Parts: sequence; structure tokens; C-alpha cells
Amino acid sequence: MEWLSLVLFVLVCIVLMSGYPVALVLAGTSLLFAGACALFGAFDTSLFNALPIRLFGIINNQTLLAVPLFVFMGLVLEKSKIAEDLLLSISSVFGRYKAGLGLSVILVGMLLAASTGIVGATVVTMGVLSLPAMLKQKYPTSLAAGTICATGTLGQIIPPSIALVLLGDVISSAYQQSQINMGIFSPETVSVGDLFVGAVIPGLILVACYAIYVCIVCWRSDTITTATKAIEADVNVSVWAALLPPLGLILIVLGSILLGFATPTEAAGVGAFGAILLALCKRKLNFEQLKTVSQSTVKISSMIFLILIGASIFSLVFRGLGGEELIHSLFENMPGGVVGATLVVMLVIFLLGFILDFIEITFVVVPIVAPVLLSMGIDPVWLGIMIALNLQTSFLTPPFGFALFYLRGVAPASVKTIDIYKGVMPFIGIQLFVLLLLALWPEIATWLPEQVY
Repeated sequence: MEWLSLVLFVLVCIVLMSGYPVALVLAGTSLLFAGACALFGAFDTSLFNALPIRLFGIINNQTLLAVPLFVFMGLVLEKSKIAEDLLLSISSVFGRYKAGLGLSVILVGMLLAASTGIVGATVVTMGVLSLPAMLKQKYPTSLAAGTICATGTLGQIIPPSIALVLLGDVISSAYQQSQINMGIFSPETVSVGDLFVGAVIPGLILVACYAIYVCIVCWRSDTITTATKAIEADVNVSVWAALLPPLGLILIVLGSILLGFATPTEAAGVGAFGAILLALCKRKLNFEQLKTVSQSTVKISSMIFLILIGASIFSLVFRGLGGEELIHSLFENMPGGVVGATLVVMLVIFLLGFILDFIEITFVVVPIVAPVLLSMGIDPVWLGIMIALNLQTSFLTPPFGFALFYLRGVAPASVKTIDIYKGVMPFIGIQLFVLLLLALWPEIATWLPEQVY
């Protein structure tokens, strides 16, 4: 009967492709499947008695309180036009170089990722602001599109990332569960802060690799021109005026977490308040904009929590059908042991990234496989960063990568879809290279958390 759990998983994935709301698919399909199995004695309906406690635990989770706060912070910064000011200022400094605009896009994308953590907003903003300018300077269309898409996905890995907040909560629960399964009843804990710290070095390596690639391609190109406008004497003032506020906010939010002064939830509250002050100082936030931001925050946060509730119901039915035991036995008997099991999980997550959003993968797939992998001795911080990088790669991969759709929606008609696909291929190779580095040297992700904590 354990194989029924895999039937449920495949059925959920198929129904998800229908376009029906994810949360309702997860909950509805699982409940209907459980009811059908109960008719034949294959599912114990008394397991649903635990559902109210599970749902109350989700709503009462203090770690997840960081999600609406970080979403609010990102939306406020988006409305305050901070990306536009940053891009104009930094490109004025690097404009004299052939790769200047490309480097500006990467640096601004990194700063936006560290201050908003929202992938879609970053890709759309950079697409509107920088794509026309890059094409005007004769950048190859594929290079311009690929740079913007790849840079936009940095919000997946560079903290404070919404993906890392959600992953951190799931990995923490899975780590405790794996230790209890091994008979350890005073389990160690892993926090969202651990994942934030662990993601710093891999994120910076990724940014450096992007920059090196763009510089090499621009240096070899004969078509790219430099900016024609001379750099004015007062540009340094405007650069610092544009750069210091977001840098200060990033240092306050991340610094308070890294130094142990605040939890991610507390730091998110400070970041949200700081974003409001920053926008008010720029005089780019009025009551109507604040109302729009607040409504958008409620919609996004409600969507995330509703998916989490639906995923909790799916997880309950999956485990009730014996799915956890089946996955455990499959992994234990898999050729290659821990390495083989990890490779299979990473491949499955990568492929699911074509059709599912990172939120769905985090809440549906990770709770199933993470406890088993962690029981096999894998470091939880390393596993969390590997999954985050993997999901980031799936965001870029044609034909279903979400970043590609975001850019396609704002790119001019002269930019063909095939150009976007060609442009992201080298960046996918870079991300796979960093993923391989992390697999070979887990210390890239685990060293900094050990030093900090």
C-alpha cells in the first residue's frame, strides 16, 4: 500500500499543471485521495484528528512571521524607485568601460536581492530599466537578456531571501524529526539565521562568476560601445546618495542576524520599518502607495500560508499512506548510498522546478525527502543551501523557468524568446559549476555559520 503515496504525489503534480490554485489542489486532491483509500481500508481517517494542531502550529509559527515583513520591505523599496537610482548612479561610474553596464546590472541586482529578496520584482525592474540601455550600447541581445534573468534570480540565494526563510523553517522541522527518528530526544536545532549565514559565501561566489563571465564576453566583443555621456563632477555625490541608504538597510538587517543581536523575524521588522523611513526620506511614498503595498503584502502572504496549509494536509495523507517509510527504504537501497540519494533528490527538485514554484517545492517535496537525507548524516545547512541553489537554477532553465517569463513580459518585441533562452544557458552552466563546488566542498556553506555561531 505504500506505493499509493507515490500515486498521490504524481496525481498532485498532474493536477497542479491544470492552473488551479495550488493550495486548493494540494488540500483537495489529498483529501479526495484519502477518502477513496479509506473506502478500501488503505487509510486511517483518525489521522485527521491531528490536523487542527498542525494548522494552529503553522499560523502560530514565529519564524514564518518574517515572511510578510520581508515581503513588505521589498515592496516598499520597489515603490521608492531605489533600483532606478542605483542603476543610474552605478552605471555612470562604470559607463566608461565596455562591460560597465553589465557589471552595473549585476551589482544592482545583488543589492536588490540583499534588500528585497523577491525574484520577480528584480527581473521586471531590471528588464524595464536596463535592457533598453544595454541594447542601445550594442550588447548582444542574448547576453543582455541572460544577465538580467540570472541577476534577478540572486534573490533566491542572497539573504534575506524569502526562499531561505521558508526553507529554513522546513529544514529545521525535518532536522528535529530526523534526530527523533534516530532516538535522539534532545535534538540539536538549525535556524533560518544559520541558512542566511551559510548562503553568504555561495552567493558572493555566484556574483563573482557572473561578473567574470560578463567581463570576458564584453572584452571579446567588437560591437559593444561605452557610454557616450561624460561623467559629471557631482556624480560621486549622487552615487553615494543612492548607494548608502540601501547598503545601510542591508547592514542593519543582515548584520543584526549575523552578529546574533536579532532573530530573522526581529530583523525583518526592523527592515520593514527602515524601508518606510527610507522611502519617506526620498519623498516617494504616499498614503495610496502604502495602501497598495499593504494590500499586496496581504495577498502574497496569504497565498504563501494557504499553500503551507494545503501542503500540511498533503504531507499528513502522504505519511498516512506510508510514504515516508517507502522513501526511506528506497534511499537506503539506492546505489551510491548518501551520494546517490542526494543526486536523485537534487535531480527531482531541478525537474520539478520547471512546473512548480519554489514555495510549492519547499512545502511539498522538501518535508518528504529532507528527514531521510538528514538521517543519513547530511549537514542541514549544506542541504538547505544546495536546495536553494538548485531551485535558483530551475528558475532560469528553459522552457518553463519563471525568470524567463518575467523578462518576456517586459522585454520589447525586438528581443526574441530564443535570444532569452540562449542568453541564460551560460549562466545555468555557472550555477551548476557553483553547485558542483558546493557539493565537493561543503565547507563553502558550513564554515561561516561555524565561525559566527
